[in-house]
Amino acid sequence: MELVQLRCFLAVADTLHFGKAAQQLDILPSSLGRHIRNLEDSLGSRLVARTTRHVTLTEAGSELLDDARELLERAEQLEEKARSRERQAATLLRVGAIDSAAAGLIPQLLNHFRAAHPEIQVSLHEQKTIRLLPRLLSGRIDLAIVRPPEVRSPKLVFRNLFHETAVVAMPESHPLAGRSSVTVEELADEPLIVPDRRSRPHSHDLTMNLFLSAGLTARVAQIAEEKQTIINIVGAGLGLAIVPRWTQNLAVPGVSFVRIDMPADRILNKLSLAAAWVRGTRDPARDALMECLMKNLKQISASA
Repeated sequence: MELVQLRCFLAVADTLHFGKAAQQLDILPSSLGRHIRNLEDSLGSRLVARTTRHVTLTEAGSELLDDARELLERAEQLEEKARSRERQAATLLRVGAIDSAAAGLIPQLLNHFRAAHPEIQVSLHEQKTIRLLPRLLSGRIDLAIVRPPEVRSPKLVFRNLFHETAVVAMPESHPLAGRSSVTVEELADEPLIVPDRRSRPHSHDLTMNLFLSAGLTARVAQIAEEKQTIINIVGAGLGLAIVPRWTQNLAVPGVSFVRIDMPADRILNKLSLAAAWVRGTRDPARDALMECLMKNLKQISASA
């Protein structure tokens, strides 16, 4: 029996879904299934019953659940003690951030933080939310600025920060490019560049939900993953894209950014941003950064 097998088992038990469990652990579903089978072989009992539509725990799986959770919690406590000693000695804070935060929030935050705590070195790791949360759980980073996921691990604390405003990126030659704002209805027949939902579910769903709320269907012309790629495709005249306002900082030639008109009480054109860390852990450097962030949050979020 290995700890990785128990982690896989608990992820399946918590989500009752192999795909969501694999995404939460940042592994392939085939690897997840192999770890579960190896655990079952080592224990001599079937733990999970799986059909094409449902995943349930067997009686043996239900009996193992509490013991597995207790064993993993104890192992993680030992790991955290070792990591805490290492961090205190190095005075290094490892911060993960999605591209939006890395471009918009982090530079402003670090200016304030370095002035207040020059003794703490910050190491920045830029990745997608689905990559950062497993790194947080495994102890490879200490704090993450992410899009809060629909399925949240109970081992993590999430603190909502603010919502980023979305805008429409379009070629400068587009008839709507000179406008101060546009409505969703005016975009009804426009070809759209949309991020892959598997890697960027929040940004993907933002575009789809904006059109659904107006009784329309988004006309997806191209799927792309990285913001830089999306904006470059827009600049080439191949379509429009709904992106966070910070994307304007990429300054791609030939691209204009136009505000989306929405009712004042709606937040469909906004993307949430949250800070996340491992529940029950003590980290003075992390706490100092969070204190600095919350103190300056109003100023930082003004440009979001």
